[in-house]
Amino acid sequence: MRTRTLLVSLLLIPLVDAFVLVAIVGMELLTWLQTVALVVLTGLIGMVLVRAEGRSTLRRFQRKLAAGSPPTDELLDGGLLIASGAFLLTPGLVTDLIGFLLVLPPTRYPIRVALKRWVVVPYIDKQTGGLGSGAAWTFGFPDPEQAADHGGDGFEMGHEQATRQSRDGNVDDDIVDVDFEQVDDETEREPQSDS
Repeated sequence: MRTRTLLVSLLLIPLVDAFVLVAIVGMELLTWLQTVALVVLTGLIGMVLVRAEGRSTLRRFQRKLAAGSPPTDELLDGGLLIASGAFLLTPGLVTDLIGFLLVLPPTRYPIRVALKRWVVVPYIDKQTGGLGSGAAWTFGFPDPEQAADHGGDGFEMGHEQATRQSRDGNVDDDIVDVDFEQVDDETEREPQSDS
């Protein structure tokens, strides 16, 4: 199903581009020579923008690596910039519009956020069982039948109840308060008498 949708969209975009170009010339908004010049000009301007944004993204990528943090946003920006370059190289005004949306930072940011939320995080969760995004079970019963066997819903157990409940299911209200004193090895210890 996804392959069909991808093929249809890949065939539909150039078709829409051709219709837009014919409509612009047909409605006499621009002559055919001006339309071709506009397509070439938008492609050239887009390539300059892609190059500048690519350098900026590469610098941010290197700074994040040097700081020791994962450059996830920069990797996604790099992928979006590659896609924008492909759209800007494709002749047509619709593809140029899509390319400009992907290359300009104010419009690329929401696209990157949506891509992370609906594509990257679900894929990582599927591959890691929830460990990639922190959606893994840390306490309680992940199986509703197992929770029902233990007399409740394990998903709604709060943090306080989870830490106070012992393994056999009994709640332990006893609190042990311990005082300690640090003794250095060099100091003399007083002998203790058994009385």
